[in-house]
Amino acid sequence: MTDLATDVLIVGAGGAGMYAAIAAARAGAGHVLLADKSLVGRGGATIMAQMTVAAALGEECPDDWQAHLDDTLAAGRGLCDENLAALLCRDAPARIREMAEWRVGWARRENGRIAQVTAPGHSRPRCCYVDFLNTGPAVAATLRRQISQIGVINRVSNLAVTDLLVHDGEVVGAVALDIAEGKPVRIAAKAVIIATGGLTRIYQRNSASANMGGDGYALALAAGAALVDMEFVQFFPIGHLAPRVVGMDPIMWDPFRYKLGGRLLNRNGREFLADYGSDESAGYTTPRDIATYAIQKEVAAGRGSPHGGVYLSFTHVPRHSLEAAFGPVIGRLAKNGIDLARAPVEVAPIAHYHMGGIAVDPDMASSVPGLFAAGEAAGGANGANRLSGNAIPEALVFGEVAGRSAALLAAKRPMSALPSGAGADIVEQIRSLADGRKGDIAACELLDELREIMWRDVGPFRSAKVLSRAIVRTEEMRAALPKLSLPPGRRFNPALAEWFELRGSLIAASAVAHAAAARIESRGAHQREDYPDSDPAWARSQRITMTAEGGITLGPPQ
Repeated sequence: MTDLATDVLIVGAGGAGMYAAIAAARAGAGHVLLADKSLVGRGGATIMAQMTVAAALGEECPDDWQAHLDDTLAAGRGLCDENLAALLCRDAPARIREMAEWRVGWARRENGRIAQVTAPGHSRPRCCYVDFLNTGPAVAATLRRQISQIGVINRVSNLAVTDLLVHDGEVVGAVALDIAEGKPVRIAAKAVIIATGGLTRIYQRNSASANMGGDGYALALAAGAALVDMEFVQFFPIGHLAPRVVGMDPIMWDPFRYKLGGRLLNRNGREFLADYGSDESAGYTTPRDIATYAIQKEVAAGRGSPHGGVYLSFTHVPRHSLEAAFGPVIGRLAKNGIDLARAPVEVAPIAHYHMGGIAVDPDMASSVPGLFAAGEAAGGANGANRLSGNAIPEALVFGEVAGRSAALLAAKRPMSALPSGAGADIVEQIRSLADGRKGDIAACELLDELREIMWRDVGPFRSAKVLSRAIVRTEEMRAALPKLSLPPGRRFNPALAEWFELRGSLIAASAVAHAAAARIESRGAHQREDYPDSDPAWARSQRITMTAEGGITLGPPQ
């Protein structure tokens, strides 16, 4: 077994984690450990993000962070934590300009000003970008360059944190699985930041990277922290459905609609968004929750496309305009048999983002001393529905605050060895699992079943009946964890990591299902077929905690 020690341990190395590492180092942390269960800086959601980043820069027209806040609160349907939302909107311009200083490459107008466009839900053009399909990769690459220049940041890939260590009510470190070697690693830390992203990987149709299965939420719950707004999963309305494409992101169609105004059509070739209260005659303006609702209702009414979605059509756009706007991307689509000038594509909702997460204060501190959260892992800022373009600013802003706050706390706490016997049971569990065991089913099979259940029963439309079914089955699967089949072997044994992924994903899934069952109304991304209307009495958030026995409990709405 390996023992490590650090001032600040950051779990997850996407945009939020990398920015937290930079901020912790700037705030004086003498040693920062940036750990990721995939490759540092190359996993998570940031590198997959596409076009727009919202910040009130005022480059195109007068703008200010309070106008951005107004739009964010409107999108959140009355549930945003206003302090967190204000922090996000107020600090976003500074983070975006700092990224410009680091040469991220924001697109600029001929006059040299940063280009900004209007995205759905925004009252004015405030969303900047790098170029088509490359904003997220450019942000991730820029942050990788920055952390590589800071000597106090130690980067460790293929390290999956399985449990946080709590002593006298405070987080003092963690136990992790070295995925390549199959060995346990104990880490003493003065402060821990969870920056593991969201949970959309637990859905069958998703746009997530492979390491976004909700394990950060499970870590926080088990350590004694609360989760908030877990029922609110954002479904990207126009995820690619058909024809099949290879090597392209399923949420690639948003930039096309931004620039060219693609039409959403039902089976009868009719535009339908106006039927659901959204008039797009002036441009692409429909918020994601409303578009998802409209598409699902058209499909349910028998007016969907052959593969169970609707059509996205650009046939009204001249071919030269398509090629001028998207150049080589048109060629990539052609290799997949798609000619946008001649025929529409089929699109449908896809799990994309999670509004809920670890409950934190404006310092990004959880209710457990020593534990912080950043990025999508932190809940509350977005309420019932995230405003388009707010994800990357959330990662950068909250990452910066979490890193700075964690470093300031670490400076006040003496570094000491982990308490005698700390994490011994977890270390023994990892070793025992590596020895293998016989069983009727493997973790990977239950992961597939879980994703089917979440899509079918806890997806865009919910009811008491299907939510109850999901809760029962996820609890059955949690009970079956000790009996799963595992092949023996430590080195390069993916089944070990899958077992822990399943454990975390089941906890996250159970939290979503319990919260969704308790909220007996429809609001934002949470739509109940048996309670289709919003109820003013439910304009409040729910918090989830874990019992000593590992059960999920809901506190009174706040």
